[in-house]
Amino acid sequence: MAERKKSFEQSMARLEEIVTRLEQGDASLEEALRLFDEGTGLVKTCTGMLDKAEQKIVKLTAGENDEPVSGALDGGEG
Repeated sequence: MAERKKSFEQSMARLEEIVTRLEQGDASLEEALRLFDEGTGLVKTCTGMLDKAEQKIVKLTAGENDEPVSGALDGGEG
């Protein structure tokens, strides 16, 4: 059964659980490797989500010639 795609917040929460479990230091080697593998996948997923969000913000705040507008997010003048 395919796992439903997790939101950024769900992925970060799971990553925090994994880090906590690994920091406890009582996981078997096999379990620690499995958790590490899952965690690295979550980091890649979250990084991709953040990159897409950044690209969208840049696109939404672009001025003339698709150049980013300084101070566009804070509403103030640069």
